[in-house]
Amino acid sequence: MALYVKAAEILDKAEKKQGALKTLVYDSKFENIKPLFALVLETQKFSSVLEEIIVSSKLLKQTKMRMNLAKVLVFDLLIGQGLKCGGAWKTMMIKHRARLQSVLARMKVKQKVSKNEDLLPASVKQVLAENLPRYVRVNTVKTTVEDAVDYLKRDGFAYLGQASRLEDLTLKEKYFVMDMHLPELLVFPPNTDFHDHFLYKAGHIILQDKASCLPAYLLNPPAGAHIIDACAAPGNKTSHLAAIMKNKGKLFAFDLDAKRLSTMATLLLRSGVTCHQLANQDFLKVDPDSPQFKDVEYVLLDPSCSGSGMVCLRDDASSADQQKVKARLAALACFQLRCLNHGLKFPRLKRLVYSTCSIHSQENEGVVAACLQENPGFRLVNLLSQWPERGLEPLTQCLRANPAKTRTHGFFVALLEKHSGAGRKKQEPAVQISDPPVTISEAVNEAEKQEPAVQISAQEATPPTPPTRRKRPAASDASETEDKQTPAADQADGTPSKKRKRKRKKKKKKKKVDTVETVDTMETVDTMETVDTMETVDTMETVDTMETVDTMETVETVE
Repeated sequence: MALYVKAAEILDKAEKKQGALKTLVYDSKFENIKPLFALVLETQKFSSVLEEIIVSSKLLKQTKMRMNLAKVLVFDLLIGQGLKCGGAWKTMMIKHRARLQSVLARMKVKQKVSKNEDLLPASVKQVLAENLPRYVRVNTVKTTVEDAVDYLKRDGFAYLGQASRLEDLTLKEKYFVMDMHLPELLVFPPNTDFHDHFLYKAGHIILQDKASCLPAYLLNPPAGAHIIDACAAPGNKTSHLAAIMKNKGKLFAFDLDAKRLSTMATLLLRSGVTCHQLANQDFLKVDPDSPQFKDVEYVLLDPSCSGSGMVCLRDDASSADQQKVKARLAALACFQLRCLNHGLKFPRLKRLVYSTCSIHSQENEGVVAACLQENPGFRLVNLLSQWPERGLEPLTQCLRANPAKTRTHGFFVALLEKHSGAGRKKQEPAVQISDPPVTISEAVNEAEKQEPAVQISAQEATPPTPPTRRKRPAASDASETEDKQTPAADQADGTPSKKRKRKRKKKKKKKKVDTVETVDTMETVDTMETVDTMETVDTMETVDTMETVDTMETVETVE
């Protein structure tokens, strides 16, 4: 009876949106996971049919059972392999079996069907019609693809080679092919069971959906690398990473659930993985700057999600539940973004792959877009150009998967890569845009400043003296020199004092004219260096002119 009680508890939690069914099953700490998972999946698939049978037969009123407990019991009684319990519960269900079977028969007659599966809702029928293949990943830690194929051929399977198109994955009987994207993945007809096969028990093959193999395959770490698997349990992706890196290097795996981590340790042991280091720890509390992770260059992040992409786990929420669904998705997206931002903090990180088994853009493109805005040093890598389903616009570099287009469960993958040139690329346009106007204006100003200087004097080629305000009285200094020379000339020619006074008046008038010309030139040139040069030039010209005038006047006087 413990199986049915636990299955009912998980269905209760699933209805309250407390997690994906697979996660809830692993978190249940039930000792026999496989039959529990199968019972939960099948009961949820027939949920609407079972509820109609229970309501019509008034089973709850007569037995005082909860709905989900009644569902799992009725499923095994009418549709499954028969009840697996004894005692009072089995006696009670057998007591009501005839009435329950009668209700089921009337439903089939009413809908004009003969099989139980034909009673399923259209949405569930669509999922079943997709009829996904069985994917088997060869564990190259223990064997090779060639050896695994040879063993399976000897075991009665017929190998058809590598698939080249999606239609090649539609297989029947005991035929199998190699996947066209992942060479270590073998594809078999739906529902092919390998749980009791030698290769599975020996860890040579691992039952893993193709979409779930994409994250490690696309991350593609080299042998000897240091890698982090952030939310690692139950461990399929961890074992895949170990196989890709040839079981060399360091593989740090984190998970909060001790029970799931214990299950993961068993899986890795069976797979022959030895490069791993498990930690029962919250990834968000891992210190990226710890010396232990100084060489981490790759991170695989597959955080908790809604699980909405898992076939047979899809639920069409009623309008009343839409608000709860939105709130739960918002909480999940917030957690996923925190994990993604934290994963990018490792100092030597080169690449990080982010994946979910969700079909909601809020958990996928929405999280990646928000992360890229907060981390401009990272960019998306364009993945598998031939993949038929891309991420939603504008993040078409990402991959999506769904049963119809890729023959897998619903999935999302994004690969983020650090690019060191981000800073330079952002700064270069700013330099190119701002520099030309400054250079042009400076050139125009220099041309305007230099033209008068060229017209004034050819001495411009000589470097000008440093501009100072003290050099402005240069004209007065020249006049003092003239005054010293003029008395000597006067004494030589013996001119009267009146003529000397008249000459001084002429000199002063000439100085005023030169000063006016200097001021006009200064306003045009508008630089101290040119002003000083002009003053010096004008002073020299003034001196030459005045000396010439004085000489002429002296000659006239002598005559």
